[in-house]
Amino acid sequence: MAQEVFWRSKTLQQMTPQEWESLCDGCALCCLHKVEDEDTQEVFYTTVVCHLLDFDTCRCTRYEDRCTLVPDCVKLTPKDVDEFHWLPPTCAYRLVHEGQDLPEWHPLVSGDPLSAVEAGVSVLNVYEVRDDQITEDELVDYVID
Repeated sequence: MAQEVFWRSKTLQQMTPQEWESLCDGCALCCLHKVEDEDTQEVFYTTVVCHLLDFDTCRCTRYEDRCTLVPDCVKLTPKDVDEFHWLPPTCAYRLVHEGQDLPEWHPLVSGDPLSAVEAGVSVLNVYEVRDDQITEDELVDYVID
């Protein structure tokens, strides 16, 4: 009998750091800037993407240093899974946390690291502008309805 894949047999907290990192599907939707309603704490995505995004690989160009270079960058960790409600509904971290399976275009399923881009579910289909091309005050003008 074949061994069960780790994302079906382990919780996010039980995963090794390598398994955790491999769950990222490369969509980079988490690299879109978000604004939060101060009254309701509701999170709204914008079409503004981080300037560290590599548009060829749909990955961060400075992944290890991203939180230092971009202080608002959120580093997802297993201890924060209860806060994942703001992640896109297609995000593997959110899907696994909610007990759902990975989509067929996920790189762990397809074997292709660019399958999220090829499936049309990446930030490349959403973004309008990089954050270094606008002012912080303009961010609200790019909120996705």
